[in-house]
Amino acid sequence: MPTPTAGSLRVPGATLHYEVRGQGPLLLLIPGGTGGSAAFDGIADGLAAEYTVATYDPRGMSRSVLDEPEAEQRVSEHADDAFRILGLLSPREPARVFGASSGAIAALHLLTARPERVERVVAHEPPVVEVLPDASEHRALVARVQETFRTQGLMPAMTVFAAGLTTGRGTTAPTAGTRLPPRAAARADRTMADLPYFVGRIVPSFMSYVPDLRRLEALSDRLVLACGQDSRGELPYRPAAFLAERLGTHLLHFPGGHTGLTTHPAEFGEALGKAFRA
Repeated sequence: MPTPTAGSLRVPGATLHYEVRGQGPLLLLIPGGTGGSAAFDGIADGLAAEYTVATYDPRGMSRSVLDEPEAEQRVSEHADDAFRILGLLSPREPARVFGASSGAIAALHLLTARPERVERVVAHEPPVVEVLPDASEHRALVARVQETFRTQGLMPAMTVFAAGLTTGRGTTAPTAGTRLPPRAAARADRTMADLPYFVGRIVPSFMSYVPDLRRLEALSDRLVLACGQDSRGELPYRPAAFLAERLGTHLLHFPGGHTGLTTHPAEFGEALGKAFRA
């Protein structure tokens, strides 16, 4: 397994922690939720046989520290962070980019704002609910989550959020009985510390984001939309399916559900490699 090289990058308002392993054309992996760079532990080494794989903690998460801890978060700013990492690690060649969940939202914005830096984007279940015809219902969900967080605390808010995402089918996270890979299990405790930041500032900002559909149409030959094969009927599945139909592109299905990256890392990494080689 290649040993990752860690570094830090100063960006406006934050200092980003990133890791690089492998060699070849650059592949930037943008995590969603509270996963941070460690979310890709299960797939990065395999991909590093073909690519220079870069992972990082988004601003405010884990080892990427904000200058102002209470600073408002914006999708455009997170996408600009990814752009600056691309400029550092692949200044002359466009890169491949993968984003999961909220990281997929940042990847979509990166594609529309800086297309010259991106060869191909694979976006796995970006929850851009504003594209859906029932977007008002999902705005109400986010408002309920925020009010529950304010009045009752983190875990009640997460319960409301999970129920809204899965529409009664259970949580999108692995249940207590699920046996996680060792590195994923070790990571679970570390990510808990980032949950208040995620629920309070990432969720409302990212789920209110409206992608530029005209720009995405013009760039659809560089965009691959993907969902979990077990996610059908869940909210995070619907925006990707909607966008694929709107853009006239094929919707890929990856192993597992919304968290297939964690629950099926080997199969997920193989599917991602195929998506970039296609």
